Amino acid sequence: MEKPAQKGSTPAVKTGGNVRGIKNAFLVIVACFIIAWCLFLFVFGAPSHFDFDGDYHGASMFFAGDLKYHPNDLIGTIFKGGIIVPVLQTLFLTVIVLSVERWIALGSAKGKGNITVFVRNIKACLAKNDIEGAQALCAKQKGSVAAVVSAALVRYKEMDENTVLTKEQKVATLQKEVEEATAMEMPSLQQNLPIVATLTTLGTLVGLLGTVIGMIKSFQALSASGAPDSTELSTGISEALVNTAFGIATGAFAVISYNFYTNKIDNLTYAIDEIGYSIVQSFAANH
Repeated sequence: MEKPAQKGSTPAVKTGGNVRGIKNAFLVIVACFIIAWCLFLFVFGAPSHFDFDGDYHGASMFFAGDLKYHPNDLIGTIFKGGIIVPVLQTLFLTVIVLSVERWIALGSAKGKGNITVFVRNIKACLAKNDIEGAQALCAKQKGSVAAVVSAALVRYKEMDENTVLTKEQKVATLQKEVEEATAMEMPSLQQNLPIVATLTTLGTLVGLLGTVIGMIKSFQALSASGAPDSTELSTGISEALVNTAFGIATGAFAVISYNFYTNKIDNLTYAIDEIGYSIVQSFAANH
């Protein structure tokens, strides 16, 4: 039979600290790969973007076989970048999707209100030893920071009522609770960011690979006997430049995204550390 709750005890507050996000980034990559190939075949490779001799009624110039054709706009030029283009588009779309996912996830981790205001209000409650008021703020704020603070406040109440442990043991227990609660939240905050960090380099390298392949084709056209084939030469140059552009764009966007979200996580971590330190110092000062 359960014992009734003691009068004045503080129940654990559910703050919704677990950050929701995309757990399986592999599925995101697969979906982006399918979308990239569809764009490459039926948007960039649409016959309306090319001039060619003869009749062709296919849905994409990718299936045109030996038909000679050349682009009449930028979209067609991108198609001439070759099969490395959909790979780079996959990487670029993956960065975009994971960046949006992190924006939503870290927004939920921050909670409903301003973090700076929340930290200030919690510290004001601790200064007055108002644990119930601090718990109410956590319940209202929600998010990862509030989850850590709520867990620490519950332990604070338990240590306040404990008559067995020494003061030093209570402070150490409180510090351990803050550290464990923080460790539980950090993986969800950093989820998928290692993939974005990998794409900062991978995008550039794949773009470089496409550039090298394009230049090889250009030099092959120049080395042909007789007059160089201008069509083959332009195809090689287009492939090189298009892949270079996509590779640089992917790497640059990934770097910006990674650094931006790393900074947001650092700010959340700093807020957690600040409040955790305040909770431990408040307990040490009042006991």
